[in-house]
Amino acid sequence: MPDDDRPLIAVAELRVGHYVHLDLGWMDHPFARSSFKITAQRQIETIRSLGLTHVRHSPERSDPPPPGPPDIAASPAPAPLDTSTPSPPMGASEKRRQAALAAQRQALQQCERQCAESSRAVKAVLDQFDTAPEQAGQACARLVQGMVAKIAGHEDSALRLLAEGHGDRTALHALNVTVLSLLLGRAMGMTAEELEALGVAAVLHDVGKVELPDRVRYRDDSFTSAHFKLYQDHVTHSLAWGRRMGLSPAALLAMAQHHEAADGSGFPRGLAEAQLSPAGRILALINRYDGLCNPPNPLKALKALTPHEALSLIFATMKPRFERQTLNAFIRMMGVYPPGSIVQLTDERYALVISVNSSRPLKPRVMVYDKAISSEDALLLDLQQRDDLGIQRSLRIEQLPRAALAYLSPRQRICYYFERAVQAAEVSEGMA
Repeated sequence: MPDDDRPLIAVAELRVGHYVHLDLGWMDHPFARSSFKITAQRQIETIRSLGLTHVRHSPERSDPPPPGPPDIAASPAPAPLDTSTPSPPMGASEKRRQAALAAQRQALQQCERQCAESSRAVKAVLDQFDTAPEQAGQACARLVQGMVAKIAGHEDSALRLLAEGHGDRTALHALNVTVLSLLLGRAMGMTAEELEALGVAAVLHDVGKVELPDRVRYRDDSFTSAHFKLYQDHVTHSLAWGRRMGLSPAALLAMAQHHEAADGSGFPRGLAEAQLSPAGRILALINRYDGLCNPPNPLKALKALTPHEALSLIFATMKPRFERQTLNAFIRMMGVYPPGSIVQLTDERYALVISVNSSRPLKPRVMVYDKAISSEDALLLDLQQRDDLGIQRSLRIEQLPRAALAYLSPRQRICYYFERAVQAAEVSEGMA
């Protein structure tokens, strides 16, 4: 059920056990996710402090206790004198844990802030390109140059799973494809100039869809040959807009090839592997991967694959479509379990993969289901620090027990951004 269709509940009626959805942007609330189960009274107090009178909730995922006496918090009585024994001072272990949790939250907030800025910039470009193409092209170049500089400034980059993106699917797809393309291009040794051309092509590869009738804007298995021909034309339209925006020949070439395939089965020209540019090979692969995780057609949202399922499907059934070195580099970068994958650890616990260090992808950072700790207070587990623990298998969403599903809240829409990988180690070292 879309969040907009979920029933409202007064904030004054919220209790521990309610599963809520906050209609706020990433930076407008302090929680790790916009949808979560309330596990502590202080979370309700935080929601009240946001000035909300009502929030949306999921009754089927909520299990609050039966209503008790009326909430007297609105008219507090004078507090009695505290005659209890003072709490013992915080131990060294708990201090280290709190410091690590604070560092983890700070790193997440920084990553979310940078992602939100890039997302707004992408949306501005996509909103402007058909009315002011030259200005949109220049804005896109500045955005990508900044992203390339940030990636180049990180000795190791980690791919981070963030809260579900707000806004339209077109901007989310463009940003995801750009982030993944830049990370893969860097892993394959591209220069800054080559990365900038690749990034610009990634942001703008689908702009030609604005010319298509609604009926053929999203590829569908029910297309007739005439429908499919109209859909294919979006590549030609994208190139025409790219020229109006003054894009470089390298960016235009990558845009032209984002639906081509190494085995010659792609479109619009049916090029063979040797005819594809390195940027075109990358863009075609990343575009397909994100389309499997985040179907562009809203009606296909229930058919979205987890990142692990998408990568497995590409490797098992689509391998001939992608140039071998590019596909192998992508799998090495993402790891067997990309961020967003639902997994079971070797000690049988359930977890959600949150981030992967692109240079050490087999040991990601995960959020582990632990009913003794609120998900808001859970420290991510860095498997790089645990030689005795690993991932046993990947799971589908329906395989998770209800309690683990509510706790981990797997994303319905996958949103990626990059962060400095050393931050992950620094957070974990706080618990060493």
